[in-house]
Amino acid sequence: MNVSVDKGKNYDEGQIQVLEGIEAVRKRPGMYIGTTSSRGLHHLVYEIMDNSIDEAIAGFCDTIKVIINKDNSITNIDNGRGIPVGIHPKMGIPTVEVVHTVLHSGGKFGGSGYKVSGGLHGVGAAVVNALSSWMEVEVLRDGKRYKQRYERGKAVTKVEVVGETESTGTITTFMPDPEIFDEVVYDYDVLLKRFRELAFLNRGLTIQLIDKREGEEKEKTLHYEGGIISFVKYINQNKDAIHEDIIYLDGKKDNAEIEIAFQYTNSYIENVFSFANNIPTTEGGTHVTGFKSAITKVINDYARKNNILKENDKNLSGEDIREGITAIINVKLTEPQFEGQTKTKLGNADIRYLTENVVTEKLQYFLEENPRTARIIVEKSITSFRAREAARKARELTKRKSAFESLSLPGKLADCQEKDPRLCELFIVEGDSAGGSAKQGRDRKYQAILPLWGKMLNVEKSRADKVYGNDKLTPIITALGAGFGEDMDLSKLRYHKIIIMADADVDGSHIRTLLLTFFFRYMKPLIENGHIYIALPPLYKVNKGKEEHYVYNDRELEKLLNAKGWTRGDNNLLIQRFKGLGEMNPEQLWETTMDPKTRKMLKIDLNNPVVADEIFTVLMGEKVEPRKEFIQSHAKRVNNLDI
Repeated sequence: MNVSVDKGKNYDEGQIQVLEGIEAVRKRPGMYIGTTSSRGLHHLVYEIMDNSIDEAIAGFCDTIKVIINKDNSITNIDNGRGIPVGIHPKMGIPTVEVVHTVLHSGGKFGGSGYKVSGGLHGVGAAVVNALSSWMEVEVLRDGKRYKQRYERGKAVTKVEVVGETESTGTITTFMPDPEIFDEVVYDYDVLLKRFRELAFLNRGLTIQLIDKREGEEKEKTLHYEGGIISFVKYINQNKDAIHEDIIYLDGKKDNAEIEIAFQYTNSYIENVFSFANNIPTTEGGTHVTGFKSAITKVINDYARKNNILKENDKNLSGEDIREGITAIINVKLTEPQFEGQTKTKLGNADIRYLTENVVTEKLQYFLEENPRTARIIVEKSITSFRAREAARKARELTKRKSAFESLSLPGKLADCQEKDPRLCELFIVEGDSAGGSAKQGRDRKYQAILPLWGKMLNVEKSRADKVYGNDKLTPIITALGAGFGEDMDLSKLRYHKIIIMADADVDGSHIRTLLLTFFFRYMKPLIENGHIYIALPPLYKVNKGKEEHYVYNDRELEKLLNAKGWTRGDNNLLIQRFKGLGEMNPEQLWETTMDPKTRKMLKIDLNNPVVADEIFTVLMGEKVEPRKEFIQSHAKRVNNLDI
């Protein structure tokens, strides 16, 4: 319901506006798809596809084809049963029309349509329809081809028979409404990465993505008979596995099924990715808790039984045992219960017990049958334990030193006056000269400055003990105040906006990447909770007469010159290129990069942890060849190396 009050008139019954169904979706799209930015646009594709995936899970569909058409409309084709077209007993209109025009309709609400389903809890097709300028749905079933057209969520034609067919399935074509979305342009790579994930999670399913846009023509077919075993292999393709076999465990009880696949690498990073009904559970949940507790117990028991851990040795912690692991936990269940603000944490209590039982029983058997692999895993865990003990001692030493020192915050930190962390910003600034300008130009009440100097540790190649002792990273950890790794406590975070401010050049990009790698690997909750930002300083200052403009890249510069009719040969035109933040005086830095009213910033989101892990591994990992291939494949898309 939307309550609207005109203060210039009487407030009476007529001023209460009630939004129902499709109208509510168009009025408040963010409530249904999160955002009307590029992410929300791509979400429409996933919602329609989820209906096809549900058919696949139920065993009635094995092929899904998604086409980006020349006009940026989307076509989704599956070979499932086809949406029913008969008159709905309750609504009195064709069922296919109910599915596309009535919220909370579909075969997912306690009926016998689907035992397992993902998506937006049954509102997917209707929401996509509501947010599209037009949609056409064709249904192939009962030997006939049916068709209906909708515009902005409402049916504009009746369900008509337009031909005969021996096939079954549903074909949905829709055009996102430009009145709703910032820009209607799809990113092929974004769709491909999500579809690859879905193909891994649904063994045997074929997903085809076709781009028909002029100059962008390409297609990819995804099919993985190995399922999540292939998923682990894919994630580890740029890492060095320490044992050949990928361990696979599965089991079911009542209406729930779980499968787990994992393999260890020589990395120091733990990667556990979990899903419930194909939905990424980025905050974990009962299936992840069950896995972690069971694997810890089983490996400790095995190590003691085989005398690898002696009687007086401490038990290995969960952190020790999971160092270097790449694991996929995939659960499918009838009634998923999601928790957390973003609904990405599974809460079903019975799934924890199912997971624990499956891991305990089947991992014990695997270790006994594969003693060589078992010993490799245990020895990796013991090595991790020793390094973690060294890190713990370093932390304890730091804490003891801080207790006796009058000031425990980093010496170079210029703190802000405000004590409410929700109002505080920390600028992590590259270089002392830029740090000096930032300190002078900031709003001292709310903005703190922490200058860094020199290149910092690449944590992708380092253990936790090296991270804690690093003189470039320790000031950041100390200034933020929330700890790092397993010890992180966001309630102690001293700043709710952490802004990386580096030069707009290659060195600045490297520093940003090193910092983002550190935050992703050791302080991931900062990213998950939206605390990390990238400052966007301008690249040019343009003056002509009394006019002054700041522009942020070469494209913007050319656009400004063309709009103003200015030419580079004009003696009265001055174009200053900033080589670094240190070239700006405090007033310029405040006006362009730090003033909340005028600055531009990028907020770092974690849309897909699997993709993020892949990129950080390629860019910052040990192997050179994948990095070289990444740079070569993306070189054509780079417009300005300095941005």
